[in-house]
Amino acid sequence: MSILDKFFGNTNDKYLKKIQGLVDKINSLEKELEKESDQRLKEKTNEFRKRLAEGKETLDDILPEAFAVVREAAKRTLGQRHFDVQLIGGIVLHQGKIAEMKTGEGKTLTATLPLYLNALAGKGCHLVTVNDYLARRDAVWMGQIYHFLGLSVGCLNHEQSFLYDPEYKKPDQEKDRIRDEMGSFRVMEDYLRPCSRKDVYLADITYGTNNEFGFDYLRDNMAYSLKDQVQRGFNFAIVDEIDSILIDEARTPLIISAPDTESSNWY
Repeated sequence: MSILDKFFGNTNDKYLKKIQGLVDKINSLEKELEKESDQRLKEKTNEFRKRLAEGKETLDDILPEAFAVVREAAKRTLGQRHFDVQLIGGIVLHQGKIAEMKTGEGKTLTATLPLYLNALAGKGCHLVTVNDYLARRDAVWMGQIYHFLGLSVGCLNHEQSFLYDPEYKKPDQEKDRIRDEMGSFRVMEDYLRPCSRKDVYLADITYGTNNEFGFDYLRDNMAYSLKDQVQRGFNFAIVDEIDSILIDEARTPLIISAPDTESSNWY
């Protein structure tokens, strides 16, 4: 195959070459956005939504601008800048493909790009992560970017659900500093306001584990009325550790059971 690759080119290289034009376009917008005020940057979200609602443009059309806005927001809130490899990862995820990224290449930050873009449609986006701790951590850590751009962020846990709220418990500046410096491995609970599961699903972006999303789906299908259901229509989801979720975890079925209400002697 290596001989054939020399003549016809590697499929992966061809694909990366194809999307390099998008990366270049995103990079070309950086200097212009750096000059914008915080308020003007926040207004971009409503501007994008209006353009989509008019039906003249699609998510693919506004992708370079949306990704550039997220990158600038990340610089201003987290002090972190998306590198080209993360832009490529974001494009790949938006296109519904699998992106393999090594530890330390910034998967968490990469996911903010396609999540923001697809949340502009107003139908909600899910990020499926591997445990409750990471769902809380990422909602607080990356929630700063989304909140800055006017999007709501929810977090599903086994016992409780939360919405990201920087004003909850009114954290002081010291806690802000700790959150920013230790965001990758510490959860600041002061920024998570308890709420109903329905409210979490109504958020623009929802973090949670595969089990929580799966069991909520099963419970909704057992609900006696529509008002008892918590999920809404499915729009866009990113699955972290997809090999684990779709291969290893897929062997374990999600089952809801209840105790027998009558004597088993009748069976």
